[in-house]
Amino acid sequence: MNTKPQRPLRFVLFATGVTAIGGFLFGYDTAVINGANSYLKAHLALNPAQEGLAGASAILGCIPGAMFAGFLSDRFGRKKMLFLCAVLYGVSALLSAIPRTFDQFLLARFIGGLGIGASSMICPVYIAEISPEKWRGRLGSLFQLGIVTGIFITLFVNRLIQGMGDEAWNIALGWRWMLGMEAVPAVAFIGLLFTVPESPRWLARRGRTDEARAILVRVDGPAHAETELTAIRATATQTEPPFSALFTGGYRRPLMLAVLLAAFQQFCGINAIMYYSTKIFATAGAVTNAAFTSSVWVGLINLVFTFVAIAFVDRLGRRPLLLIGTAVQAVALGLVGWMFHTGQHGPLLLGCVVLFIAAFAMAMGPITWLFCSEIFPNQIRGRAMSVAAFTVWVACYIVAQTFPMLNDSPAVGPAMTFWIYAAVSLASFFFVLALIPETKGRTLEEIGRMWNPAEPASRKGRAS
Repeated sequence: MNTKPQRPLRFVLFATGVTAIGGFLFGYDTAVINGANSYLKAHLALNPAQEGLAGASAILGCIPGAMFAGFLSDRFGRKKMLFLCAVLYGVSALLSAIPRTFDQFLLARFIGGLGIGASSMICPVYIAEISPEKWRGRLGSLFQLGIVTGIFITLFVNRLIQGMGDEAWNIALGWRWMLGMEAVPAVAFIGLLFTVPESPRWLARRGRTDEARAILVRVDGPAHAETELTAIRATATQTEPPFSALFTGGYRRPLMLAVLLAAFQQFCGINAIMYYSTKIFATAGAVTNAAFTSSVWVGLINLVFTFVAIAFVDRLGRRPLLLIGTAVQAVALGLVGWMFHTGQHGPLLLGCVVLFIAAFAMAMGPITWLFCSEIFPNQIRGRAMSVAAFTVWVACYIVAQTFPMLNDSPAVGPAMTFWIYAAVSLASFFFVLALIPETKGRTLEEIGRMWNPAEPASRKGRAS
């Protein structure tokens, strides 16, 4: 019967689309510094260590932002924390545009990092909790689509602002406009959040069943609402475990899978390319304009192939996409290393980098966030997702700090650096093959019950 899905789909698509603006701001905030950094360096007369700290300052905010957001969202609700993220983005944009000193700039970027870290945990969880299982993969991938769209758009925002004046104007004002423009989508995010509901699963676990039911009816009709509420009630009788319970018993295995998948997502080197693509292509002999054009191709492929994930994640499933993606990543990165080793540059190098980006964008990019938001039981999902997001940002910081050292080191160099990333991708392939279960088509409650074999069979119901 096709008489009712259209309107519920529009409702869920709107709610998840608004939430994905958090991903857009995430992408904008992490990418904008690349265009502003050289002008900021000249304006504030930064030394190399300070320049590196300027680039990493937002990531340093991401780590505590991700870690504490889970506890706060479990206590105060997903929607309130989304509001907080939007405010942090807006405040950071304004403060980043007006600093007089380097310390003021670092504080502004740290505030933005808190928003990125928190939204990287809350947005995927909110989308997972409001989406019916038949659409959850595609809708969950919208968060990654928001990230890559933000990264791609930022390339052109920076380029447009850079072209508004000469070098002196950019050193004095251009970088301020690049950073300050983030306030526009941040304000839009704040306004649109008034139109979306709270997570129905969070409401149900707080005893606000009527509110949860009304939202679930809008999601996919009355039958869906009653089915979901029945499943949620089965877990609502369980007491909320302490944070330490994550590392024991039935929570330990999903936490291990989430943490390892999050680490593999970053240690494959994705953000070495996203943060330093211009440097990579310049190392390969490209002139400035060619390096920028290559970076645009990287951003465009990242965007386009995220749609591949959206199209197939609920058809093929999470595991097949991850296996294909990680295998192609390993081959592509191995070829990049070989080209640096043999001194082969030009279009072929760009093609191999683009192949890696395509593989990442269709699998590890979106599915890591999706899988980590799906696999934890309701009563501990927020805090567990915080640990996964915390892992992402710690690993991201390590990659961002070590890539320039590895790439420029006479003992390692670019070839060995990319072979290391290829080895990580190969290891992630075998990790997925051996340990990652399929979650396609299961409700969040069914997935949560997978990890507790001692649970009575009567409760497992539909999970079998």
